[in-house]
Order: sequence, then structure tokens, then C-alpha cells
Amino acid sequence: MITLAHLSDPHLGPLPTPRPHELASKRLTGFINWLRKRRFMHRAEVLAAIVEDLKAQSPDHIAVTGDLANISLPQEFVAGRAWLEQVGDARDVTVVPGNHDAYVRGAELEPVRHWGEFMRGDMPSRTGESVFPFVRRRGPLALIGVSTAVPTPAFMATGQLGGDQLARLGDTLAALAREACFRVVLIHHPPASPPARHHKRLTDSETLRAVLARHGAELLLYGHDHVHSLVWLDGPAGKIPAVGVPSASVMPGGKDDPAAYNIYRIEGTPGAWRCEAISRGLTPAGPGAGITELRRQQLIG
Repeated sequence: MITLAHLSDPHLGPLPTPRPHELASKRLTGFINWLRKRRFMHRAEVLAAIVEDLKAQSPDHIAVTGDLANISLPQEFVAGRAWLEQVGDARDVTVVPGNHDAYVRGAELEPVRHWGEFMRGDMPSRTGESVFPFVRRRGPLALIGVSTAVPTPAFMATGQLGGDQLARLGDTLAALAREACFRVVLIHHPPASPPARHHKRLTDSETLRAVLARHGAELLLYGHDHVHSLVWLDGPAGKIPAVGVPSASVMPGGKDDPAAYNIYRIEGTPGAWRCEAISRGLTPAGPGAGITELRRQQLIG
């Protein structure tokens, strides 16, 4: 058996004080939003409690599905690197970027520049930079990292994989299907969003679902919406569980689910996999009540 932990959307704070010229963009509205609301929602002490509890479970590997930053200030990427190193070694932690990690044009390459060791496949490119999708093999797991992080206009938080990345993802999933591995796709945006989330959707989600329906995967993990969620996607030989987690730093009492993370206990062989999901996090009582098990569910087997 191998255990995989998944957390997302830490939105690391406090936010560095921006220089005036750094606010001459979408960052201005994001900074105002941080001052008025988000700094009260995303708490460093909550995130620290989540990470401490996660590490106490001794997972074999940790996946982080984006949004370490808030408005993609240069200092945020440095802080993100320091936080990742606290979570674990780059070999034991895999990261994909979120929309807040590519908040404005010009910032989309910063996650790779600062966190590249955490999002580099076992077969790095000739330049040594990350290429999406990347693949990391860890025991029976094949972790497939994709990026939906693209700059967007103000008040938009959409994501996109793009045709080239989707084509490579299809080829990657097909190649891994011929190996005895449990394929886990790591992505920031949900693979399906309700109409009310139009401004936060993955714009090419239909194409992604078509790729998965053709080539399959055993599990897909995402963040972005800051809630517990489970949807079942079509695969070539049955349904694929797609699981979202809340932000790892959110206080109870708001519209989002309180901070939590998941652990997946995976065992078996191709055609006979078993996967149990265990959610741990805050209860509505808040950080003082500690982190507790919230639910467990057999996803496969």
C-alpha cells in the first residue's frame, strides 16, 4: 500500500506590501480584496496546523494543486518556495500551479522558476525546466501534473490547458495505461463546473473529459473551489473519481468549507485497484478544536 496526501490553495500570507507600480494591473483589485476579506479567511496558523497534522500521518507522497500565491507578487514566489521546503523534500512533494500563481501577464513562468524542482518529471526537458504534463513515478503511482494556470482579466479566474498540452496528456495517459501503475492526474481547476461558476471554470474542460474518457486515469485531484467535492468522470472501463479539497488555510464560518486535506490509501494491481479517501480538517468549532477525521470513503474497489 502507498499513501498520497493532497492539499490545495494555501494562499500564503501575510501578503507582501506591493510597490505602487506592481498594482498597475489586475493586482489592484486582488490587493483590495485581500485587505478587505481574504486576509481574514486565509490564516497562517490554520495552514500550519493542517501541515503539522498531515506530516504526522506520514504519507508516502504529498500533492499540492496550486494557489500558493495570492496576486503573484515576486516575493510571494520566494515565500512559496520556503513553504514547500517546510512541507517536504522536492522528491516527496509534487506541485502544479493555480490561477493565483499566474495572476497577471508575465507571472506565469514564475512558478517554474521558483518551484521547478517540485514540478519536474522524472525525465526533465533538455533545458531543465518543467514541461506540462510531467510524470513522476513513485512506487505504483504515476503522478501526472498539468497546468491550467493562465493570466486572466480582472474578476475572472478561469483556467485553460490548451490543445498542445491536452494532446500530450492523451499520449501520456495512453503510454502509462500499458504499465502497471495507478495514474493520478493533478490539476488546479475542477474538470466540471456548474453554470454559476462560469467566471472560474476550466474553459476546455469538455476536451479534458474527452481525453480522459478515451485514455482513462485512476484518480484526478484538484482544488480551486475551496470545497469538498467528488464528481465521477467517464473512463474507457468505468468511472474515474475526481476529488476536490478545500483551501488548506481557510477559517471556519465563511462560505467556503473549513481547511482540510485528503489522504488516499492505494493498493492492488491493474484491474483490481483499491483506493480509500480519508478527509481530515477543521470542524466548525475552529482551530482550537484541532484537526480531526471528517469522513472516509472507498472510491475504488
